[in-house]
Amino acid sequence: MKYETQRVAYPFFAIAMALFALQVVFGLLAATVYVVPEFWAEFMPFNIIRMSHTNLLIVWLLIGFMGCTYFLMPEEAEREIHSPMIAYIQLGIFAIAGAGALVSYQLGIHEGREFLEQPFWVKVLITISFLMFLYNTSMTLLKGRRTAVNMILMLGLWLAAVFWLFAFFNPSNLALDKLYWWWIVHIWVEGVWELIMASLLAYLLIKMTGVDREVIEKWLYVIIGLALFSGLLGTGHHYYWIGAPGYWQPIGSIFSTLEVLPFFVMVMFAFSMFWKGRRNHPNKSAMLWTLGSAATAFFGAGVWGFMHTLSFVNYYSHGTQVTAAHGHLAFYGAYVMMVLAVITYAMPQLRRVQPYNQIMNMWSFWIMTSAMCFMTFTLTFAGVVQTHLQRVLGMNYMEVQDQLVLFYIMRLGAGVAVAVAAVLFFYAIFGPAREQVPAGGTQMTSGAY
Repeated sequence: MKYETQRVAYPFFAIAMALFALQVVFGLLAATVYVVPEFWAEFMPFNIIRMSHTNLLIVWLLIGFMGCTYFLMPEEAEREIHSPMIAYIQLGIFAIAGAGALVSYQLGIHEGREFLEQPFWVKVLITISFLMFLYNTSMTLLKGRRTAVNMILMLGLWLAAVFWLFAFFNPSNLALDKLYWWWIVHIWVEGVWELIMASLLAYLLIKMTGVDREVIEKWLYVIIGLALFSGLLGTGHHYYWIGAPGYWQPIGSIFSTLEVLPFFVMVMFAFSMFWKGRRNHPNKSAMLWTLGSAATAFFGAGVWGFMHTLSFVNYYSHGTQVTAAHGHLAFYGAYVMMVLAVITYAMPQLRRVQPYNQIMNMWSFWIMTSAMCFMTFTLTFAGVVQTHLQRVLGMNYMEVQDQLVLFYIMRLGAGVAVAVAAVLFFYAIFGPAREQVPAGGTQMTSGAY
């Protein structure tokens, strides 16, 4: 580590991975209910299981983003974190809020709005924690060096906080509620979070390829320009059937189609920099997660998003398992893999050892990614069958569900594989680390990376 306060990132990564483990557990429980409908029906209803699964995803990714920011900001700004104490306090507040929300859900206390089910007091704590985080990182940035990476990262984080404020706005009119609800749910994941992802991708490529910073920053500007240009008006693909004016159908269709571009450019960017730069960085597993994130995000967010985003296709496919297929691979590729990439790159430095347990980490990558792709294909086929039987032939919803059990069994199997891969990743990152001797036979010092 170049700066001692980069160590602040360690507890953020640890808590994020603990919540990731819980998210996988709740995902397995939800997948089991699809196969055995009465499973845990009395103990924990399906809506609570699903609510816990999706909210844990959001919470651990946000904590992961914070950890990534605290790790890279000192190097980019060329100064220590403004206040490590503020970082630890805001992490505690955020963790308490997340735990409080999870317990509240089990007690049936929630606001009922998908992804925004958190009780009011939890939303307040999340806001306080996020503002403390933004103050801490912004002060670090203002007093240090400004680069395209840390400026775009902070722009994405500040915009995420601004749009989060709409979580407090809950109009009684359902159409109006959904109009603003998507300002958080869509603009986060298909707008400002893409800025965060792109800046983290650029940081990793600068560190691991050795390509000149100016070249990478030019690519970064193109990516974020495309992301904002397509993503903001691309919100219109959620306005097709909620009572919004009809002009949203052509606007949503056109700009949603363009949302493929930033992810395609990310793939070109990542692999071009990889082949242009040196390919002998010792942390091979971090490079694998980095390149894999760009490629998987393109297919999950780009291709699978495009498959059902045009209004005349979405008329039949919305709300089916096609949506679930897109959501799983998009979140996994764009955000889960990117956070895991930064953790894989950062942990050897935080633990002051050589890059370690890389084979196990790579096995985790291939098993988890293969399982998520298999899950996506399974849900896609289930969605196509569901669309035809339910939306074209007009069969009853529950009758159609009976026809999809085989797909749900395969999805559960894929979920088990994801859980196994997650365990491998946790052990590779937090488990015993062997000191490795480089090819020349000379033991490198603990501060080498």
